[in-house]
Amino acid sequence: MSLEKNKAIVRRFTEEFNKRNLAMLDELMAPDGVDHTHQLRGLENAKQFFTMLIKGFPDFQFTIEDMIAEGDKVWVRFKETGTHTGEYFGLAPTGKKITVTAVHNFRIVNGKVAESFSISDDLAFYKQLGVIEPTEKAKKLFPKDFS
Repeated sequence: MSLEKNKAIVRRFTEEFNKRNLAMLDELMAPDGVDHTHQLRGLENAKQFFTMLIKGFPDFQFTIEDMIAEGDKVWVRFKETGTHTGEYFGLAPTGKKITVTAVHNFRIVNGKVAESFSISDDLAFYKQLGVIEPTEKAKKLFPKDFS
């Protein structure tokens, strides 16, 4: 597939998720697709993960800030936003809003996402939720981060 077609697949994947259309996974993800970051394999596990994310953050949105494609890979820098109003990985709702930067790498095979990897700022995520309390030393070393 062309680089532009691969990028279009990732754009559509993002747009459909933002509309909460998880049925799109059947069309856009390989049946044996792997999410290495969350250690998921297959459509049903992906759907369960996205359902949990939506329950924890009903207004969660991916915003594409940058996209680069080469070969069968598409790299995307996302801004991820949402409000934590439901349980997420056992964490009770905090009602707090998050904004996190993440980079995702999608490998496209035959027009479907076959593999993905992601790196996100988990420290910022948990700090914004208030589940990480800085030490006094951290407050002195990084005052703007913990003000």
